[in-house]
This record gives sequence, structure tokens and C-alpha cells, in this order.
Amino acid sequence: MDRQRACQARCPSRETLTRWVAQTLDELDAQGPGEGEVTVRYVEPGESRELNAQFRHKDRPTNVLSFPAADEPGELMTLPGSDRPYLGDLVICPSIVEREAAEQGKSRRAHHAHMAVHGILHLLGYDHLTDEEAERMESIEIRVLASLGYPDPYA
Repeated sequence: MDRQRACQARCPSRETLTRWVAQTLDELDAQGPGEGEVTVRYVEPGESRELNAQFRHKDRPTNVLSFPAADEPGELMTLPGSDRPYLGDLVICPSIVEREAAEQGKSRRAHHAHMAVHGILHLLGYDHLTDEEAERMESIEIRVLASLGYPDPYA
């Protein structure tokens, strides 16, 4: 786990992030790599907006962006000097996450966990473009978050 902090906001610790990522991979078990490395970068809204505009063509900051290491879902790559697959990079904007948590009446920590789990699933090829995909992804998120002691984020 590589945790980068490029913002002034409070961010989950490396240990907390590692637990969230590990639990997500554990819950996927046979459907996922079982383990993996990931970079999580916490950014200010300006950087989030720039990346969102460049890569998703949406000119606004967002809660989480996922950049899978592999071109195709299911492909795994390993970085030199590592024996674990590199899943990719997550970029999280804590000020957006905290604003959303307040608007939705959720705890800051629970919503940060949800964004991390959601991002990891995107790195592994999960998406929510169709109702079927969304239902599958959301059911995994609910299960992972429950195993971490957080409530259903969609309730």
C-alpha cells in the first residue's frame, strides 16, 4: 500500500487503508487476485477536477477516481521487485467525500471506507454502467462494508 497525501484534509491512515483493501480482496476470494498492491493518493479538489476532466471528460472534482494497472479486467501485472499484483491507483478527494458524508447523513469514516472499497472494485474491473452491473457491485460493497462494521451505504 502506497498512501500519498497531497491535501490538507484529514485522511485515513495507511493501516486503515490496508485493512479496507485487504478485506475487499478477501471478500472477493475466488473472483479476485486475493492480494495486491495499490496506490491511494489523497488530493485537493483542484487536482481531482483536473484528473476527472483529463480522463473522464467531466470538468468537476469527484470523490474517487480509479486507474487500473491492467488494460483488461482480470489481467494482473507485477511491478519489479514485488511478488504481488499491482492493481492500480486510486485518487480520493477527502473534501468531496466529507461533504457527501454530511449531505447523506453518514459518518466520514464510513464514507471514506465506501469510496476505497468502490475504487478497489473498479480497479478489478467492476462497474455500474448497467443496472445488473450496479446491483452486482453494490452487493459486494454492502458485504465488504458490513464485514468492516459499516452500515449499508445505499440504505
